[in-house]
Amino acid sequence: MKLTTHSGDAKSKDLLNQYRDVRNLTEEICAPLQPEDFVVQPATEVSPPKWHLAHTTWFFENFILKEHMPGYKIFDDDYHFLFNSYYETEGDRWQRSERGFLTRPWVKEVMAYRDYVDEHMSQFLTGNALSKSVADVLEIGINHEQQHQELLVYDVKHILGINPLFPSYKSFSVNEEEVILDNKFLEVEEGVYPIGYQGDDFHFDNEEGEHKTFVHAYRIQDRLITAGEYMEFIEAGGYEDFNYWLMEGFEWAKAEKIKAPFYWFKEDGVWKHYTLSGLEEVNPNEPITHINYYEADAFAKWKGKRLPTEFEWEIACRKFEPTIPEVSNFLDQRNFRPMPRRGKSNQFFGDVWEWTSSAYAPYPYYKKVDGALGEYNGKFMINQMVLRGGSFATMKNHIRHTYRNFFHPNLRWHFTGLRLAETI
Repeated sequence: MKLTTHSGDAKSKDLLNQYRDVRNLTEEICAPLQPEDFVVQPATEVSPPKWHLAHTTWFFENFILKEHMPGYKIFDDDYHFLFNSYYETEGDRWQRSERGFLTRPWVKEVMAYRDYVDEHMSQFLTGNALSKSVADVLEIGINHEQQHQELLVYDVKHILGINPLFPSYKSFSVNEEEVILDNKFLEVEEGVYPIGYQGDDFHFDNEEGEHKTFVHAYRIQDRLITAGEYMEFIEAGGYEDFNYWLMEGFEWAKAEKIKAPFYWFKEDGVWKHYTLSGLEEVNPNEPITHINYYEADAFAKWKGKRLPTEFEWEIACRKFEPTIPEVSNFLDQRNFRPMPRRGKSNQFFGDVWEWTSSAYAPYPYYKKVDGALGEYNGKFMINQMVLRGGSFATMKNHIRHTYRNFFHPNLRWHFTGLRLAETI
């Protein structure tokens, strides 16, 4: 992870403001929940909201306060074991699959933990000029909590979405603006293009470093695939025809009896799905979401196209959407759903993460940093696929052209969709 190299009181004050904003947003996301919602873990990949609240707090306590604030007293020694996520360097930890067993500490105790750490972080950052190394870790922690905010939204939807009452997390008012659904493709010439992050602002180590990649001429769709288009795939028997599927994907679909995206079901001939506003009919103009890599790849083949590589995606995004459009749908807007395409946007940013056909692997100049933070990305570079672009649960100030997300190909509780590509 590399960060802006500034120091002094101005930098400390700026980071304190960023810290407070991010911490407040995490609690805002949790505000609509009831106490019982904070402990549920319906699947291994889903963490209870209470765990997110505590783990993000542990990060600042463990890597900032404990190491750099003279006289700091740990809030509770047991929390290091309970709320470490995957940092082997930091010792033993509670099993991920059993986070839902932690009825104790109570939510109010976890909130007291947050208050305690926030107060000490404010003291630490007020009037102190930070060293570059401490400022770097703090900025990683801020971006780390933003990642957990997105995971929180995934997990809250999973927790509420499997409830037969289909409870609403947040009401939503439909905007009747004109929907733009042209079916155009953007052309990119054959050539050698730069890939990866170059600069001094914050970015993660898996985006380093800038290198050259050759691509053949290709076309890439100028928008995301919609739910209506995906319905056509379902109705055409796409889930039953092995010709469109990778063998592993087809075996997954048969074994799990998958016939539609996650949260979808058909009632009286109408496709419905759970949204964070409750149960609704599927809006055919919204981007498709909650499909995994296997489903995205099968749909692309059914259309006679393919998924773009992550390099093709980044090259096209830099060329056709060099800045993030104002109409992009991020967590900033608090829509809590993907939105139909509007305005002059190619939908490269926001709404849903886009599956690419690229395996998650290190770039040529990737270097693992020393210590616990060296475990942040590199050790996950196996058996996962890259996604690009962010979602409606991503903050706008968190995303970049070079941002590399990654998940296993069978997962679909997160907000994932696709666009098509083809070689010219």
